[in-house]
Amino acid sequence: MRTILTANPGQMGAWVAKHAASDLRQAISDKGNANLVVATGASQFEVLKHLVKAPDIDWSKVTGFHLDEYVGIASDHGASFCGYLKERFVDHVDLAHFHYLRGDLDPQTVIREVGDLVGASEIDLALVGIGENGHLAFNDPPADFETEEPYLVVALDEPCRMQQVGEGWFESLETVPTHAISMSVRQILKAAKIYCSVPDERKAEAVRATLEDVISPAVPASILRDHPNATLVIDDAAASKISADLKSKLESGE
Repeated sequence: MRTILTANPGQMGAWVAKHAASDLRQAISDKGNANLVVATGASQFEVLKHLVKAPDIDWSKVTGFHLDEYVGIASDHGASFCGYLKERFVDHVDLAHFHYLRGDLDPQTVIREVGDLVGASEIDLALVGIGENGHLAFNDPPADFETEEPYLVVALDEPCRMQQVGEGWFESLETVPTHAISMSVRQILKAAKIYCSVPDERKAEAVRATLEDVISPAVPASILRDHPNATLVIDDAAASKISADLKSKLESGE
C-alpha cells in the first residue's frame, strides 16, 4: 500500500480528487464507462468538494455505488449518508446512475438489490476512510475478512457509535443506530484502485495500527496493505502516532 502524507485536510482532499479524477477519465477512455464507490463522513468533505470540480470527466458515463448507511435512517435525517451524498456529490454531477443504500427500507431487500448490481460491475475506484476504531466502511473490529457477500447488515460497536456523536452527526449515543448496511471488506478490495483518506488527530491511533500492526480483523483497515493499488492519504495530525522511521519514508502530497 502506498502512503501519502499531506499537510492538512484541504491538501489531502485535493490530492485524492486529482488522482481519482485521472483514474475516472482513464477508465472512461479505456472501456467507455467507469464505476465508482463513494464513502461519506468527515474524511470525504474535502475529497468530494474537489472531485465535483474536476475538469474533463464525462460524468454521464460514471455509475456510483454507496459504501454504507445506517439502518432505520431516512434520507432527510441530518446524519443520513444518502442525504450527505446527494448534497455533496450526486446533485453536483450528471451521473449515469447512483445506487443509494436506502436506510429507511428493508435492509435485506436493499443489500440484495444493490448487492446484485455491484457484484455484476467492475469497480474502477473506491473512495473510503478509516474509523477511529480502525473500521473500513462499517466493518467494525473484528471484521469479517472472508465473506464474499457484497453488502452486510452489521452491528455497530460503541466506539464507532461514539465517533458519530463526537463528529456531531447525533446528539447522544442513544440516538445513534445500532446497525448499518456496509459494503463488505472483500467487495471493497475488488476495486481496481482504492483511495483511503484519513484526516484528524482523532484517527492517529487507527492510522498507526493500520500501518504498523499485524494485518488482522482486529484492525479492519490493515487489510488495505494487501491490495496492489491502495493508497492511504493522511494529514500531519493523523500521522502523529506513527513511528519516526516510517514517517520519514512516506511520500509527500505537496
